[in-house]
Amino acid sequence: MTRSVLALLAASLLASPASAAALNEAIRADMPQLMALYRDLHANPELSMQEVRTPAKLAPEMRKLGFQVTEKVGKTGLVAVMRNGPGPVLMLRADMDALPVAEQTGLPFASKVRVTTTQGVETGVMHACGHDTHVTAWLGTARRLAAAKDQWSGTLMMILQPGEETSEGAKAMLEDGLFTRFAKPSHVIAFHDAAVLPAGTIGITPGYALANVDSVDITVKGVGGHGALPATTKDPIVLASRIVTTLQTLVSRENDPLNPAVVTVGSFHAGAKHNIISDEAKLQLTVRSYKPEVRKALLDGIARIARGEAIAAGIPEDRMPVVTVLEKQSTPATFNTEQITNHVRELFTAHFGAERLASPPPAMVGEDFSRFYLTDKSIHSLLFWVGGTPKAKWEAAGGDPLKLPSLHSPFWAPDAEAVISTATEAMTVAALDVLKKG
Repeated sequence: MTRSVLALLAASLLASPASAAALNEAIRADMPQLMALYRDLHANPELSMQEVRTPAKLAPEMRKLGFQVTEKVGKTGLVAVMRNGPGPVLMLRADMDALPVAEQTGLPFASKVRVTTTQGVETGVMHACGHDTHVTAWLGTARRLAAAKDQWSGTLMMILQPGEETSEGAKAMLEDGLFTRFAKPSHVIAFHDAAVLPAGTIGITPGYALANVDSVDITVKGVGGHGALPATTKDPIVLASRIVTTLQTLVSRENDPLNPAVVTVGSFHAGAKHNIISDEAKLQLTVRSYKPEVRKALLDGIARIARGEAIAAGIPEDRMPVVTVLEKQSTPATFNTEQITNHVRELFTAHFGAERLASPPPAMVGEDFSRFYLTDKSIHSLLFWVGGTPKAKWEAAGGDPLKLPSLHSPFWAPDAEAVISTATEAMTVAALDVLKKG
């Protein structure tokens, strides 16, 4: 029997019901240990770029499986590599940071962690975005792939990424030589738990899946004075109010309605007393888009409107508004490339059944997973969703996610067992397909 025939036979066996059942059974056997890990991670969350305990806990587990493990990549990231003959280089990524949120789930293993942030704010810490399920499924996938080395060929690079919530981690790992010190992947895959899908459902969005996210600060300068004598002042509150209302025309009148865009003023601070006109107002904006040209038009438009309204208000040149785009907090849009997205959808449909697949619309939230693909657009890139809302709660809400806790909510308590088992199976199936022999 030729090698090519053997490869085809192996592939067919992998896709067979018997093989699917064997994978499912192996994952089921792993679940008690994986759930113990999940509960430990959930009870001990760590803020962005402060993840020390989590990678330290996972590193020895990966070494036991035969991976070459490097810690402290991009400050706190972990890279585990398994080379298993010629073939593609597949990177599987899990993010591991938590949020400054005080947990209110009532779970017996709920986080009681409290910290003081670098900004001096005391806060609770919680895995309110489900990254603890990501890390746990990441280990579950590593176990299945290490046990199936005879079924695949290539290089498997598995990374635990810090700082996703602050959009720092992917960039930090790339700048620390992720693709040069280790390997440049031909394929990158990740998943995210989802509050908008019932537990165990897999969602795949082709093309743009998540948004460009930009944070913009505007300092509006004026001339302060007595509140009873406004003619002697240049009121920055009035000027900032004009800027806020005119900014809305960027989306409603300047942007093609077929290109999604959001400009939201989330913060407006000025003044300290009833009868004093301040000399300054501060605005904080979040700006969302998908296409790079739309992003540029929005950011350019914000600067233009701020200056134009100031000129109309008679503000002197030396007191023009200062518009600052916080580049370190910017996140580029996540794009699921066509070939791998379509193929994996077909693969998952065959493996799980069409009833477990969904097609969520693009979301205006951000994810720095996008940075890996944007480093080299020849990379095949996919981020898919795994539903986490417990099915009983989903059905009680009539399938309306607006009636249920969302990601980043202090009440977010996913059906972790369903998320972890489904994601482990899906990531393993996808990886074995990318790295299949032949």
